[in-house]
Amino acid sequence: MSAPLVSATGLEVRLGGRQVLFDVDFAVHPGEIVTIVGPNGSGKSTLLRVLIGAVAPSRGRVARAPGLRIGYVPQKLFIDPSLPMTVRRFLGLPRRIGAEEAAAALARTGLPDLRHRQMADLSGGQFQRVLLARALLGRPNLLLLDEATQGLDQPGSARFYRLIESVRRETGCAVVMVGHDLHVVMAASDRVLCLNGHVCCEGTPEVVADAPEYRALFGSGTSGALALYRHDHDHGHDHAGPAGEVRE
Repeated sequence: MSAPLVSATGLEVRLGGRQVLFDVDFAVHPGEIVTIVGPNGSGKSTLLRVLIGAVAPSRGRVARAPGLRIGYVPQKLFIDPSLPMTVRRFLGLPRRIGAEEAAAALARTGLPDLRHRQMADLSGGQFQRVLLARALLGRPNLLLLDEATQGLDQPGSARFYRLIESVRRETGCAVVMVGHDLHVVMAASDRVLCLNGHVCCEGTPEVVADAPEYRALFGSGTSGALALYRHDHDHGHDHAGPAGEVRE
């Protein structure tokens, strides 16, 4: 296996006198999609912030490959709806970019015709795709997404994660995702890290879904849902979900 893009060894983080992470060993290798799952308050977002250097560990070591370029899609980003801000202008902050570069980023994320739309007028799914387009402008070899589908329904989440898979195929970048829609985000992953202050279990989605530590945190129903999503994803079927909702 090639050298990791980023790795954490013996990681411990204390914030406000509270221990958030302890004894965390974690590495991301080129081209892989890794999902981090865990209950609220388990340290998932903190781990991402440590990887990008926004939070300093209390103990342990973080190593980044030379020349590592990181793209980041935050959990939330508030833009004042009264502030005039087109998609094109947003993509050019803080670094000015050319029209062709902006158009290519929007086309890659499935929004080729939205450059003149106001950010305040975008749907939740469109907004997240614009954030992804902005993250891709720096041509990252590591893309970090912190619950990027929060607020989207299950079909919207599934479409977004399929987009992430296509970005990985086209660019070769590695992806680390924090997810809350467990069977959807896990099914889009090569490897899953279950976190609850420390690493509870790690492995392929199928291995983690069957792990006692994972089931103790999330229950036993996710394994069947994961298999169902795999079937729909592999064969391109639509499936009627609860209350007649159509899931892609």
